[in-house]
Amino acid sequence: QVFPSQDPLDRADFNAVEYINALFPTEQSLANIDEVVNKIRLKIRRLDDNIRTVVRGQTNVGQDGRQALEEAQKAIQQLFGKIKDIKDKAEKSEQMVKEITRDIKQLDHAKRHLTTSITTLNHLHMLAGGVDSLEAMTRRRQYGEVANLLQGVVNVLEHFNKYMGIPQIRQLSERVKAAQNELGQQILADFEEAFPSQGTKRTGGPSNVLRDACLVANVLDPRIKQEIIKKFIKQHLSEYLVLFQENQDVAWLDKIDRRYAWIKRQLVDYEEKYGRMFPAEWCMTERITVEFCHVTRAELSKIMRTRAKEIEVKLLLFAIQRTTNFEGLLAKRFSGCTLADGTVKKPEVSPPSTNPFLEDETGAEADEIVMEKSDTDKPKKPKVPDNPFHGIVSKCFEPHLYVYIESQDKNLGELIDRFVADFKAQGPPKPNVDEGGAVLPSCADLFVYYKKCMVQCSQLSTGEPMIALTTIFQKYLREYAWKILSGNLPKTTSSSGGLTITSLLKEKEGSEVAKFTLEELCLICSILSTAEYCLATTQQLEEKLKEKVDASLMERINLTGEMDTFSIVISNSIQLLVQDLDAACDPALTAMSKMQWQNVEHVGDQSPYVTSVILHIKQNVPIIRDNLASTRKYFTQFCIKFANSFIPKFINHLFKCKPISMVGAEQLLLDTHSLKMVLLDLPSIGSQVVRKAPASYTKIVVKGMTRAEMILKVVMAPHEPPVVFVDNYIKLLADCSTDTFQKILDMKGLKRSEQSSMLDLFRLRLPAPPPGGDGSGSLSLSAPTPEQESSRIRKLEKLIKKRL
Repeated sequence: QVFPSQDPLDRADFNAVEYINALFPTEQSLANIDEVVNKIRLKIRRLDDNIRTVVRGQTNVGQDGRQALEEAQKAIQQLFGKIKDIKDKAEKSEQMVKEITRDIKQLDHAKRHLTTSITTLNHLHMLAGGVDSLEAMTRRRQYGEVANLLQGVVNVLEHFNKYMGIPQIRQLSERVKAAQNELGQQILADFEEAFPSQGTKRTGGPSNVLRDACLVANVLDPRIKQEIIKKFIKQHLSEYLVLFQENQDVAWLDKIDRRYAWIKRQLVDYEEKYGRMFPAEWCMTERITVEFCHVTRAELSKIMRTRAKEIEVKLLLFAIQRTTNFEGLLAKRFSGCTLADGTVKKPEVSPPSTNPFLEDETGAEADEIVMEKSDTDKPKKPKVPDNPFHGIVSKCFEPHLYVYIESQDKNLGELIDRFVADFKAQGPPKPNVDEGGAVLPSCADLFVYYKKCMVQCSQLSTGEPMIALTTIFQKYLREYAWKILSGNLPKTTSSSGGLTITSLLKEKEGSEVAKFTLEELCLICSILSTAEYCLATTQQLEEKLKEKVDASLMERINLTGEMDTFSIVISNSIQLLVQDLDAACDPALTAMSKMQWQNVEHVGDQSPYVTSVILHIKQNVPIIRDNLASTRKYFTQFCIKFANSFIPKFINHLFKCKPISMVGAEQLLLDTHSLKMVLLDLPSIGSQVVRKAPASYTKIVVKGMTRAEMILKVVMAPHEPPVVFVDNYIKLLADCSTDTFQKILDMKGLKRSEQSSMLDLFRLRLPAPPPGGDGSGSLSLSAPTPEQESSRIRKLEKLIKKRL
């Protein structure tokens, strides 16, 4: 369909029958059939006419297209002809312009060449006259005029570099070079005459001639300037080498101040006599000082190697302090610009990140390294720029810093011994419930001393001596951990160093359990808090040491072993606290297992043994919690370890209660629930502020005590019929061990014959092992997955809530 139409004949779904029925809906309408037929024929004729007209019109289209193409081609040819005409006219115009301007271009070239020639002739005249004047002034030593003239001659000569093939120009260039060489030799000779070498009397001195000669040297070959500087400095320091020879008394470290006083006097003398002779940009004062520093470092290195046995730590530190003070003075006085010159080797200086002069040692660092004690008596130093002279002399002391390290080793050993003696004399710290467990003051003193040593050593060297000092730090951290902390932990009566299964299950019959006193509990908590403080501070110490030491040595600093040592002290302290409370509860559990549970006639309040256990918990736990207030996470660890130790022990004593009557089992169930509630409340027991117990601890208590309750529920269940009893056991306990089932039967007081049949039935009713097993027919099942265990725990919790 090309055009929209309402005619039914144009529809895509045209149906002839429907169309005819529409034209003749009734028999009466057939009466005008002829009229309808005539209309359709008329319509057909019109369509034929339209088609014929369209077809005839299309016959002339091709001819019209060809005619239009021919006309377009003719238009293009005409356009091409017009463009060609324009191009020809443009070429003629360009040729005409060239002919008009040819004479003007020649005149322009002539003018440029003439200007160049005049300029070159002027330069040549200046050069020739300048060379003659230069030679004459050189002979008369008129250095003031020579300085300006020589620079001008050199600049003019540069314009003739492309004319060096001309003999006259080359001759002038050679005369200039000869004059420069003669000036150089003449100026050196004048300086040699004015400042004679060592061994002759100094007759000359500063003069205007030499000052002008220095200006000339600036224009000459740089080697002339360097030679003048070198000879002058050497001659200026010759007296120093004689006065401070190795065999002189003033050469030793105790009189090192005299070296620096001498150079200060020399610099003042230089400024007065020669300050105006040398140009300011030569920085002669700084050059003299730098050369003095290098000579001093070499001389001190040589004399210290010779007399190494005479070096004491106080003498060494005195010399280093005076030297670093002198280097700091140089940084204030000079810029250090000559240190980069080729004539002066730049000393190796520490990277900015480890330069101790840049850091505020008593600001944030003191807060990090020492938490409770800081050096408040030292004024804060503002940050200063990097000292380019750091180490220029003091580097020579680094090979002898082993004396300082050995001294610190000895001092730290004495410090640890004093800590031990003070602890024995003063005893453990007094319990202070309000402030929590007191950290031993000795650990703060130790880290204050560590900080002092670290800062001092970093000022002396950030290389190998820092590594040696770190090794000393490690040694005495371990000694502190063992002598002060572990060595003062109260000893238990048990021969075993820690809790073992044997010691946990051992019954203490007929003997009174030795409990820790209040002071001993506070001491253990204090040692634990101190170890935790040392652990955190040691980590910060490691970070600070890595900041101070050279980047290449950073990997060699590792205090992980010492941090592990403090972690062991913490673990041992927690173990002692758990062991003490655990042992205190043992007599009560033993009394529970010895009660005649089959004779219990009625269920009353909680049993005396439960009251005893609760009493011990209320006595110990608040003391421990208050003393570990600053280290809450370790109190949580104590609670978890106690629950992991007490609950299995309680269940084992529960199995020893046999036989048990129905009423006895109900009483035990009540007691178990009471203990469960106390254990759940253990972290906040006796506290005015009730805090929710950690989820990890609650999960352990719920899981362990729920098992104890399920054991008692199985004991309370009737053993007839056996199948129901066995299925109930498997459902409630999910324990497929025959040993556990045997203990349950013993608690019920069944006879051996009944137990035998029950065990056989139990083995038959056990769930089948999972497919793919080893096929050994073992009756024991693998441990349930954590998902199954948690699902069972939730079900058991709901069951207990319903029962209660």
